[in-house]
Parts: sequence; structure tokens; C-alpha cells
Amino acid sequence: MHISIKMKKNLIKEIKIPEGVEVSISENIITVKGKDGENKRAFNFGKILVERVENEIILKGQNATKKEKKNMNSITAHIKNMIKGIEKKFEYKLKICFSHFPITVEIKGDEGLIKNFLGERIPRKIKLLKNVDIKVNKDIITVSSCDKELAGQAAANFEKATMIRKRDRRTFQDGIFITSKGEKEI
Repeated sequence: MHISIKMKKNLIKEIKIPEGVEVSISENIITVKGKDGENKRAFNFGKILVERVENEIILKGQNATKKEKKNMNSITAHIKNMIKGIEKKFEYKLKICFSHFPITVEIKGDEGLIKNFLGERIPRKIKLLKNVDIKVNKDIITVSSCDKELAGQAAANFEKATMIRKRDRRTFQDGIFITSKGEKEI
């Protein structure tokens, strides 16, 4: 006969708040404000207690299971990314590559236009996300935002818009590709 016993522990995670950054917690919404902007996110805390004490955010889990521990680690990572984005914006760089037809990218209002991709007469359109700064400099597109997820999604939207189907990828290497995520080169 095999009896399984769930191990439960009291867990505590501490996140330091740097100077110049304001953090407010109300119910399940955490708001982080700083010089570059504001990040706001709703969390599902479950049985995890979240409180702010002086210049720290403390997450506590009484008799936490493995699932609660995973949830606590995810929440901690999200809050750290929110604080990091307020201190310095997340930046993605994309490169416009073409060998057959010269591609041009324009930003008009809340829309991005990719013109002359593979000789297409109708430009491909991308809906731009709010709170994301996009700059086009010749063949480099720079996407920056306080929110890591918004910056990543905006960059992915450009890359996905120029995906080639029903053509040989070895011959048609045209498109827009992510070259760096923050300080990491790809």
C-alpha cells in the first residue's frame, strides 16, 4: 500500500522597489508608475497574500502546495518585469530583409503598412498596439514599451505579417525578422 503525502511549506518572496518607482496594490490589481510610464496588471493571487511594506512587496503563502509555489514564482517574475520596464523600456529591433522587391514600412496613426512585399500591389496592414513606440529607420524597426508583453507582441506582429507560404524559403528570404530582444542578440 502506497500513501502519498503532500508537502506543504510556508513560503515568502520579497521584491525590492527601487527609488523613483511607485507601486500600489488594490485587491488583485498591481500598478507600477515611474518616469517612463505606467504598468497595470490584474493577477489571480488565490491563497497568496500580497502586501507592500515600506519599499518592498512581500508575497506570502501559508502551507503552500506546489501549484501555489509555481503561481507565486510567476507573479514574482511578472512584478519584476513590470518594475524593470518602468526603469528602462523593453526594446526589440527588427531588420527588413529583401532580395527580390524592395520593401518599405510606414507608420500611419494606429496602423503599420508593409508596401511592395514580394511585389504585392496591396500593402499588408498591421494594427499597432497602444503604449508601444515604433520607429522605422531605413531597414531597422525599433519597438519599445514599458510592458514586456506588448513590446514582444508588436514585434511578433511585424514578423508574422511577412510570413511566406507556398514558396520555397531557401529562395524567397524576404521578410521582417527580429534581430535583438533588449540586450540579447538573436
